[in-house]
Amino acid sequence: MGDHDDLRKFITELAVVHGRVVLSSGREADWYVDLRRVTLHHRAAPLVGRVMRDLTADWEYDAVGGLTLGADPVAAAMLHAAAETDRPLDAFVVRKAGKAHGLQRRIEGPNVAGRRVLAVEDTSTTGGSVLTAVEALREAGAEVVGVAVIVDRGAGDAVRAAGLPYRAAYTLADLGLVA
Repeated sequence: MGDHDDLRKFITELAVVHGRVVLSSGREADWYVDLRRVTLHHRAAPLVGRVMRDLTADWEYDAVGGLTLGADPVAAAMLHAAAETDRPLDAFVVRKAGKAHGLQRRIEGPNVAGRRVLAVEDTSTTGGSVLTAVEALREAGAEVVGVAVIVDRGAGDAVRAAGLPYRAAYTLADLGLVA
């Protein structure tokens, strides 16, 4: 099995939780994909980095990140996967709001101004979180080349409607789930 199949197995075995939940979008579902169980797992996290790098290999960007918390381990995994290649990659974290102390930065990590960046998320239903990150990145002077998620729960149309290319490593159908 390759990285893509191996990561799908981790997702279905560790991250899919059945039971009534309320999503961050406010919608209710009979199951939840808790990707932090995968993105923070010692064996699965390296797969996340490689799969997401492969998914976006034809896009030109040199920094990756998104709205904290879901995007943070995805960006870190991609950063580490890139360290093993001749195409280095920085990572950044977009805060939900700017800090009121210190340097008062909304985007932590290397400066993104003037850089081509990729916005990521672990999973997205409405696109709200990743589009919030995109707005902050553009305000900081970054050029957002696209959005990539591990699992798409339906955000593709909203992200594309915002004028951004969108890719997901897995759909709900890939995981045997029904929307």
